[in-house]
Amino acid sequence: MVKTKPRIAARALILHQDRLLLVNAYPKHRLGLWCAPGGGCEAGQSLPENLAREVMEETGLSIAVGAPALVNEFHDPDSGFHQIDLFFRCTVTGGQIDPAWIDPEGVVTQRRFFSRAELASGQVRFKPDSLPAVAWGAQAAHYDPLEVILK
Repeated sequence: MVKTKPRIAARALILHQDRLLLVNAYPKHRLGLWCAPGGGCEAGQSLPENLAREVMEETGLSIAVGAPALVNEFHDPDSGFHQIDLFFRCTVTGGQIDPAWIDPEGVVTQRRFFSRAELASGQVRFKPDSLPAVAWGAQAAHYDPLEVILK
């Protein structure tokens, strides 16, 4: 296993009508895993700029980026991959979810809003585990310790 430098990503917590927006985590929805929209940060852009760009690419939505809500780390012990996700509370300022939207990077192919009950049902696979508590919580930013990525 080769350890790599951690990748930094920004993710959006978008609640609309008491439902949380999630996107597929892997190309072609491999593993059936869902996550908050967002992605890797590029040098020379602020975290909010990176996040707004990623959300637009993955969902077609324009957003206003608010306060930080969660710092989450995950890794794959087999490959050495390590990512730090910074989650921000966001609001939609334009656009709507369109099933025909195409992510230019070809990763996100599904996007939808989930209720808190759906996420609590155990029928939806998502990461990080603390996502519902943080998304619907009002507490200050939370830190999740390093978790192993799903395989």
